[in-house]
Amino acid sequence: MANLTFAPGPSKVYDKLSRYFQDAFDQGILSANHRSAVFMDLYKETERLFKEKLEVPADYRLLFTSSATENWEIITQSIVQGHSYHIYSGSFGKKWFGFAQHILPKTTALVLDKNQEIQVDALDIDTEADLIAITQNETSNATQVRNETISALGTRFPDKMIAVDTTSSMAGIYLDFRAADIWYSSVQKCFGMPAGLGLLVLSPRAVAKVKAKGEQGRYNSLSFMLENADSYQTHYTPNVLAIYLLNRVLTDMPSIAETQDKTETRMRKLESVVASSQSLGFLVSNAATRSRTVLGVSGEEAFIKEIKQAAEAQGMTLGGGYGPLKATSFRIANFPAITDAEFEKLVDFLASYP
Repeated sequence: MANLTFAPGPSKVYDKLSRYFQDAFDQGILSANHRSAVFMDLYKETERLFKEKLEVPADYRLLFTSSATENWEIITQSIVQGHSYHIYSGSFGKKWFGFAQHILPKTTALVLDKNQEIQVDALDIDTEADLIAITQNETSNATQVRNETISALGTRFPDKMIAVDTTSSMAGIYLDFRAADIWYSSVQKCFGMPAGLGLLVLSPRAVAKVKAKGEQGRYNSLSFMLENADSYQTHYTPNVLAIYLLNRVLTDMPSIAETQDKTETRMRKLESVVASSQSLGFLVSNAATRSRTVLGVSGEEAFIKEIKQAAEAQGMTLGGGYGPLKATSFRIANFPAITDAEFEKLVDFLASYP
């Protein structure tokens, strides 16, 4: 039997997925034509559930891509007219900046320490930058940007688009979608699904910006994607199975308010264990910038190796540190697909380290 994984992605999937897979086979979803009424109804209902369960405004659009990474390129190609301004503290924010800069060399960035909050009033962003890019939940170093900060950015810079990476937080915490114009994610984290489907959410203002730019590429062109989405179709042969699984996950999902409460309760319990231990330390010491869905734990290299091996011996896989933090940290996914019993097993394990 495979170990129980607490890695922050790809991560543990919902236990019900095996039944969903079988239902997809029995219902003929695996052979459904993506131009058929069956698929269009699936898309329409999935978008409805997505907005209902995650409290997304009714006039926002849901588009399907192959991954969150693909959205980096789509946003720059189809929305940004001048250049984008990126604010980040970790590896994935840096990679997004790199993708954007490859397409538009004038792209600029502000790099923060993982314990440093964004000082919105102090930002000096040039007028040519028409999009601000924020990594709301940085999976690599377990940091976050709070809803209030994103909202403050929109108030301070009303003439600029705001794009938000929520790859490891969407469906795990409450997000104020009205605070930004562009949101994206992948399903292999808080949605409790296998990798292979990206989600891109656009406000009416973002849709208007796409039309204003008039970018006319094809495969990754938002204008082409939106044209197809008007009929609840996609611009390419999509991962129909993943969209079906997303539909089933959303159907069974509680309200995001209920999920938010559970996520926060669990994270506080994990934080209490780390705070009371002499062996465990917080990777992010500032509680205001500490993620609620991914907890980073730091320590000496030998200790990190030891605790990860001890977890494996008890049938649990801890997420490794990422990039330069690999040897001196591990990460814990605080995702909804993890059951209460599994969570308590992890807590008991961590609490055994004085």
